[in-house]
Amino acid sequence: MIDYVTAGESHGPQLTGILSGIPAGLKLDLAAINAELTQRQGGFGRGNRQKIEHDVIQVVGGVRHGTTLGSPLALIIQNHDYQHWSKIMNPTTPNTSSNNLRQITRPRPGHADLVGGMKYGHRDLRNVLERSSARETAMRVAIGNICQQLLAQLDIHLVGYVQQIGPHQITNDPNLSVQQIRELIQQNDLRILDQNSVASLHELILQTKRNGDTLGGVVNVLAENVPAGLGSYTSWNTKLDGRLAGAVMGINAIKGVEIGAGFTAAQKYGSQIMDEIAWHPDSGWTRLSNHLGGFEGGMTNGMPIVLKAAMKPLPTLYRPLRSVDIKTKIAQKAQVERSDTTAIVPAAIVVENVVAIEIAKVITETFASSNLNRLKQELASYREELRKY
Repeated sequence: MIDYVTAGESHGPQLTGILSGIPAGLKLDLAAINAELTQRQGGFGRGNRQKIEHDVIQVVGGVRHGTTLGSPLALIIQNHDYQHWSKIMNPTTPNTSSNNLRQITRPRPGHADLVGGMKYGHRDLRNVLERSSARETAMRVAIGNICQQLLAQLDIHLVGYVQQIGPHQITNDPNLSVQQIRELIQQNDLRILDQNSVASLHELILQTKRNGDTLGGVVNVLAENVPAGLGSYTSWNTKLDGRLAGAVMGINAIKGVEIGAGFTAAQKYGSQIMDEIAWHPDSGWTRLSNHLGGFEGGMTNGMPIVLKAAMKPLPTLYRPLRSVDIKTKIAQKAQVERSDTTAIVPAAIVVENVVAIEIAKVITETFASSNLNRLKQELASYREELRKY
């Protein structure tokens, strides 16, 4: 079964990941992982740090001659900005006045700063923000891309894209395939489907930056060819839609998740929202619509998975909000750290890859997965069983 853990601070020496449960026999495409990491660093509205970091994955365990061994994968992404922070963020040197610079004592509203300091007893809130930073998601994207490479071997494909930036909703075509969406979103730097909206959204982001403010948005994820029956109705914690929602909510700044029609379904009658069932002698069972986003009873029903995630605006503002210094208890403006005007484009990539991780997890839980060829055979047999049901 796939599982993972990440470690590392935003300005520390590196990000580290341990990924277990990937079947033996998967030929890793490192260039594809690095391309995904590069895309995560892009997007209109990003800050200056992306000019410093050039994320490259290093695989230092679990792979031989480019092929997975079935043992845990050990992964590293170097933080190039560490060269500017080596005294402040050195993991082993003693804490002295010369290396304890750039302390954070004025917490930012909406960030983990204050509550994290209270929970762990930190008096320098940099100890909180360094780990709570979205820099950590670079490793989740690398892990997610490995999972996507596994899923592609099983003919399961995903894409994440932007549907809303701030108040501006972008035209969405629910009939497009994953491949069609991928082709469209590569034509602009906002990862959106509507090329006609690019100029106005650029101006919205630039004006927001001039105002010292930030923007959130909404991202969509589409996953195709996911077999029916992943997850289970037998217990609340085995429902796959619940697991997906929890994993996506674990991404920095995500404040809401919808499956299918989501909150819109609450406004409809049952006759308008339930997906009627059909059967064909060649293809088997299907639905005549997909309002429920590919799920019934916490299980996949064979339709595409449709997930939407809402991202709040980033909490670091260049015109900071009111706060209180934790040492003096004097009301002051919140501290300012380097940030983005919007990170909705990388958020779409992160959400896509986190969804991929969860789908890969449940597949490796459900089928024998120590070896890739065996997993392929089991899944093919299961798909045929479903077709004949």
